[in-house]
Amino acid sequence: MRGLTSKRVLITGGAGGIGTATAQRFVEEGARVAVIDRDEAACKRLHQALPALEVILSADIANPESVAQAFEQLDQHFGGLDVLINNAGISIRHAFMDITPEEWRKVLDINLNGVFYVAQQAARRMLADGSGVIINMGSTNGLTGYHYYADYNASKAGVIELTRSMALELGPTIRVNAVCPGFIMTPMQEAEYTQEMRHAFEVKVPLQRLGSPADVAALFAFLASDEASFISGQHFVIDGGEIAGGLASQP
Repeated sequence: MRGLTSKRVLITGGAGGIGTATAQRFVEEGARVAVIDRDEAACKRLHQALPALEVILSADIANPESVAQAFEQLDQHFGGLDVLINNAGISIRHAFMDITPEEWRKVLDINLNGVFYVAQQAARRMLADGSGVIINMGSTNGLTGYHYYADYNASKAGVIELTRSMALELGPTIRVNAVCPGFIMTPMQEAEYTQEMRHAFEVKVPLQRLGSPADVAALFAFLASDEASFISGQHFVIDGGEIAGGLASQP
C-alpha cells in the first residue's frame, strides 16, 4: 500500500487475533508499530513472534487515566502518531434478560468508551501534527440484529455513529473510518468452536467460509494508506456477504 512506510501506527488490542495480524501487516508495510493491550502475557508472546514491534504498552483502555499515561509513554518513543487502529473490544454472550448491569457497563466501557478515550488522545496529536488516520473497530453487529449480544450490538452501533461524528469534526486534517467484520475465525474461536458450530456459521455466509484476521488486517492497511486518501466518515463491512440477505439475524 502506498504511503505506509515509516508511518507511526498504534494498534489497541494488539495482542489478540485481529490485532496481531494487523501488527504483522503494518510491519510488513514498513510502518513503525506500537501496540496497547492489557494482557501482559499475550504481549510477551507477541513480542517474541514479532520482534520488529517498536513499542508494547500495557493499559486499560476503559480507564481514561490509563490511556493518557500510555500515550505519554508513546510520545517518548514516537513523538507523535500517524495512524490509530482502534481495535480493542470484548463480547459476552447472554440473553437480553440475563445481562447484568456489571456486564453491560463492562462491554460499553471497553467497546465504546475506550474507543472514545483512545481516539481523543490520538486526535490531539494528529491535529497538532496536521494529519492522521483513525480507524475504529465496528462490527456487523452494529448494523443488524444478532441474538444474545444486546450489549455488544449497542456498543458497535455507537462506534459507527461516533466514527461519523469524528469524521465531520476532525476533517480535513484527520480521516476517520470504521471496519465492520462479520464472522472472523480468530485463534480463540478456533479453540472454542466445534466443527458443527463452525459449519453452522459458514453456511450463513455466501462465500461459504469464515473470515481470517489477515482479511481484516488487509482492510485496515488499505484504509490507512494513501490509496484511501478520499475516504472518510464511512463504515466498511467485511463479512463474506453474510448480512446482504439478512442471514445474521437467524439464530
